[in-house]
Amino acid sequence: MTFGLSRLAQVSVRANQVDRATDFYERALGMKKLFSAPGMSFFDAGGVRLMVTVPDGPGLANASSVLYFAVDDIQAAHAALVARGVVFKKAPHVVAKLPAHDLWLAFFDDSEGNLLALSSEVKR
Repeated sequence: MTFGLSRLAQVSVRANQVDRATDFYERALGMKKLFSAPGMSFFDAGGVRLMVTVPDGPGLANASSVLYFAVDDIQAAHAALVARGVVFKKAPHVVAKLPAHDLWLAFFDDSEGNLLALSSEVKR
């Protein structure tokens, strides 16, 4: 079977003030808040995680969203995409140690300069 991306794990939206945005998504929109971390909040958007965060890094201040593709094996997915010529900004790495799993990410740009990422929740 040929490897291909299909299921979104997370979408990121930019916020100038995370506390204000968290209040809006939670109170005004009635979304279920999953958890918070410094500078970001996470919500359940029908099984897709919505991350509200202050842009972190050059070129991200005007970005409207980041597509995070869920993969079971981030190392294998990374290798398959690298073999197809995809250039990653950084190798897959742990970004959060949560109670039941570690969250791994690996970022890359599409052909138009849009930021995309692989996302994998690795159970301990």
